[in-house]
Amino acid sequence: MESGKALVEVPKGPIAQLQNKFKELDNGFKTWLSRQTTPVDVAVTTATSAIQGGAIGALMGTLTSDISSTLPTQPNGVNPQAMASLKQAQAFTGGPLLQARNFAVMTGVNAGITCAMKRLRGGVEDVQTSMVAAFGSGAMFSLVSGMGGPNQAANAVTSGLFFALVQGGLFKLGQKFSQPPPEENYYAKTKSMLYKLGLQNYEKNFKKGLLTDNTLPLLTDSALRDVKIPPGPRLLILDHIQRDPDTEWRGKQ
Repeated sequence: MESGKALVEVPKGPIAQLQNKFKELDNGFKTWLSRQTTPVDVAVTTATSAIQGGAIGALMGTLTSDISSTLPTQPNGVNPQAMASLKQAQAFTGGPLLQARNFAVMTGVNAGITCAMKRLRGGVEDVQTSMVAAFGSGAMFSLVSGMGGPNQAANAVTSGLFFALVQGGLFKLGQKFSQPPPEENYYAKTKSMLYKLGLQNYEKNFKKGLLTDNTLPLLTDSALRDVKIPPGPRLLILDHIQRDPDTEWRGKQ
């Protein structure tokens, strides 16, 4: 019998209810997606990110439509360097449809490559993943926007390298100013395991019970039950630990 808990729950406002509902749907979608095959995960992530990027691009194109209308048209007989400069200006100040296309490609490719690399690397997201994704998105942005002039292949590589270097620098800068709490280091292997199993929602349960990486070889069904993990996920976690040669499971049921 539980005691010390409030019997009456104060009703939440409509905004809070909508926020909670959206959070539940988002968590449910992410959990469903993590259980899919890698191609499905990459395809869905790319598509959803492209839609979001397209919406942002369309909004930016609407705001910059006045600027794009002042740009000159593409006359014949202009030297290639001048044409390339004009293309670059149009790529960032075009109308809503042009901007939507450019941003959809850039964000979709970036998210797709990031998702694929995280899947292949067991959930690891580091500066290498960030730079490779940025290179791909920069190169594709250059090709789709046509800002490379006559030598599009070389300019795509140059743009990709520029995007990669900028993204790598921002990633390192973000790491420097947003170091994770020291206790996060004790759950690195646990987080990777839960991600592989599509059970990342139970990370907080492990932290609440102080089930760190060092306790993985000792985990039992009762220990997982004590931190309120349901039977299905418990079976998946124990099966994974028992099969993992690096864990050397020593627990008893």
